[in-house]
Amino acid sequence: MRTQVGIVGAGPAGLVLSHLLHLNGIESVVVECRSREYVQERVRAGVLEQNTVDLLTETGVGERMKREGLVHHGIELRFNGAGHRIDFEELTGKAITIYAQAEVIKDLIDARLAAGGNVLFEVDDVSVHGFEGEHPSIHFTRNGEPQHIECDFIAGCDGFHGICRPTIPQGVLTVYERSYPFGWLGILAETPPASHELIYSYHERGFALLSMRTPHLSRLYIQCDHDEDIHNWPDDRIWRELQVRLASNSADWKLTEGAVLQKGVAGMRSFVVEPMQYGRLFLAGDAAHIVPPTGAKGLNLAVADVQVLAKALQAFYASGSTTGLQNYSQICLRRVWKVQRFSWWMTSMLHKFPDQTPFDHKRQLAELDYVTGSRAASQSLAENYVGLPLEIPEF
Repeated sequence: MRTQVGIVGAGPAGLVLSHLLHLNGIESVVVECRSREYVQERVRAGVLEQNTVDLLTETGVGERMKREGLVHHGIELRFNGAGHRIDFEELTGKAITIYAQAEVIKDLIDARLAAGGNVLFEVDDVSVHGFEGEHPSIHFTRNGEPQHIECDFIAGCDGFHGICRPTIPQGVLTVYERSYPFGWLGILAETPPASHELIYSYHERGFALLSMRTPHLSRLYIQCDHDEDIHNWPDDRIWRELQVRLASNSADWKLTEGAVLQKGVAGMRSFVVEPMQYGRLFLAGDAAHIVPPTGAKGLNLAVADVQVLAKALQAFYASGSTTGLQNYSQICLRRVWKVQRFSWWMTSMLHKFPDQTPFDHKRQLAELDYVTGSRAASQSLAENYVGLPLEIPEF
């Protein structure tokens, strides 16, 4: 099999890249070890930055998102039982959209297949070769038969646990990493959200987040130990803890409970590798970086990566220019580190750390008081949350 760009991974990064390349007349093949059903159903983030919403809309895959997505013009920061709204529209003129990653994946797969795109699911034994030279290839087994794809470039969009990053020779990549001493216990509940916007709550017992998937499905999180056993958290205990941590001084607000459809514990980490490329292998999305979910940036950062890569590849095939490809890491990492900074800041401001002292608690309250009381501080949070401008130079 021969194509121009071989893509490993059918997550947001791989599918958006394949879609953008198609729109510019560049051929690609996507290989994915999981089934189509699996990648379309796995529970992931659901907050889309304005940049991501605009891209999906402008490239023809945003119609269902526009119909079903929930547009939010702000968030609430809650502490000491009082809510403080950060007004995105007033502070930035932008918004976010709640639309689950699984739905984005469905829309992208439908678009690629409708356009005759080649997305190969349920492949095994994937490996990448030859990317140090001019003839890269992707080898895999499909339906028990060994196959390979010859290509000009390989995009490693296969996530943190994928095979592309570990294939890069030892000593090439520098790893920057921080693991957090807590995780998030998340539930999907069959109940209308108790707020029409997200609530980030700081509490002495730990952080809590009220989010949503649809007008009838709530997504809620509580801070827990990073290695917490989910069996120690029956549904009634989860609801009791949410009631305490999300408690409001307002008599008009009440947390609504319902049947818990899904629950699980996820650890939290910050992770970046530099550079994000080696030879003709380019890493994008979770293969290159992980952010804690507090800032709602994972999917959005992956989409930003592949926008840069797609433009660099477009320039190469249009004129032979390699400037964009050579500068891919530099351009992406500038944004990556800004997003890491914001995600770390949100995490450190809102979570209770195991070694936290009374001084730390008072400092966090003061930080929240300042952020919600200062227009400049509120605007800084807002412009980062809705998404910093994506700056891609001409190549």
